[in-house]
Amino acid sequence: MIERKTVGSRIFNVTNAIILILITLLCLLPLWYILMVSLSDKGAVNAGQVTFWPIGFNILSYKKIVGESAFLMSFWVSVKRVFLGTVVGVGAIVLMAYPLSKTSKQLPHRNVYMWVLIFCMLFNGGTIPWYLTVKKYGLIDSIWGLVLAGGLPVFNVILVINFFRNIPPALEEAAFVDGAGPWRTLFQIIIPLSGPVIATITLFTIIGHWNEFFQGLVLNTKQSNYPLQTYIQQLVVVLDYSTMDTEQIKLASMLNNKSLNAAKIFIAMIPVLMIYPFLQRYFITGITLGSVKE
Repeated sequence: MIERKTVGSRIFNVTNAIILILITLLCLLPLWYILMVSLSDKGAVNAGQVTFWPIGFNILSYKKIVGESAFLMSFWVSVKRVFLGTVVGVGAIVLMAYPLSKTSKQLPHRNVYMWVLIFCMLFNGGTIPWYLTVKKYGLIDSIWGLVLAGGLPVFNVILVINFFRNIPPALEEAAFVDGAGPWRTLFQIIIPLSGPVIATITLFTIIGHWNEFFQGLVLNTKQSNYPLQTYIQQLVVVLDYSTMDTEQIKLASMLNNKSLNAAKIFIAMIPVLMIYPFLQRYFITGITLGSVKE
């Protein structure tokens, strides 16, 4: 009987491993294909001959993107946006979630504030009022427009509220007895215990700011202020053959928009792929505990 259970467990483990490997390959193969297209020859890409290996290997698409000063400026704008947006966004989320995690007795009119948040999550005034508001505050062509115009993500606030409510109240009561005020309790007790949910909303915020391109397009009138996603979204192959010599024309003939677009996508994914493994271990815990209300 025990041997049958052991054999059955082994079969299940092997089957489960095979299924997970197949799912992993299904996720990785599109990324691999995009990389191969970005490294392939113009003719092979246009003919649809590229599969799992590059044909006519070249890095002209990456040279086209990285070799321009506009790319470096837009990359720096995105780095600043992600850093400032993460600091400001996560800080605002935590400061809003902490008082709202209290009971109505501890925070009068708490339910009113929560209904306002839910309403703002479900409805918005539209793009034009949003743009006019940002313009009224003088945030056009400003890095702070990209940082603040997204507002406060209510979904993340709710995750953190529910996580805070799962922390035993006895810890705060003990801190209060020892003379700790709300600020000290938040920074020395609540936040150190909230690593999973803070890492989760940090990941959401980073990805949101890094991948967003529409705000960069609407809130900026100068290309030098574009974040990376807006820059590469606007980038196309524009060739002026009148200013090229024979060698340059030959190299330009090997470049096309399909390879360039594939290079854009791959470059845009690299920072997220580098950050995600460090925060992934907190992701499931933060989402699970932050989405369940006791």
